Amino acid sequence: MKKNLFDHVNIDQVNNTHIPNPIGNIESNIVEYENLIKKSGGIDLQILGIGENAHIAFNEPGSMDDQNTRVVDLTDSTVKANSRYFKSESDVPRKAITMGIGTILKSKKIILLASGIKKAKAIKDTIEGEITPDVPSSFLKNHKDVTLIIDKDAASLLEKF
Repeated sequence: MKKNLFDHVNIDQVNNTHIPNPIGNIESNIVEYENLIKKSGGIDLQILGIGENAHIAFNEPGSMDDQNTRVVDLTDSTVKANSRYFKSESDVPRKAITMGIGTILKSKKIILLASGIKKAKAIKDTIEGEITPDVPSSFLKNHKDVTLIIDKDAASLLEKF
């Protein structure tokens, strides 16, 4: 993230928070992280990607809109999609710490990015489907300020546009 984004934009790193360190007392680190967000006045801008199964952050299908930062089990599809960052799929962690949808929805502004045909169904379900835990990104419909930036491939299944 630092190399691909923060080294190229004018954001004071004091104003940038990272998911809690998995070293030490994870639960304590998570509580500290949520408190840090609250103490700083909340999140001004949340930039999200979307998974092929419509997960945002690592909020997999079944996640609820009232959940905060927590440890989650990753689905097989998420493990497979992230295997490109590891030597082999067996090296991919099966658990992750994720900012919860409840925390995400408290952000002042949200930008959701998606590109490629593999994201088309997730984008269709997000925009044109019902709000449901089966499509975690669908909870973004309950936020007052969300911008989607998607390419033609990711938008290819949309019927309303």
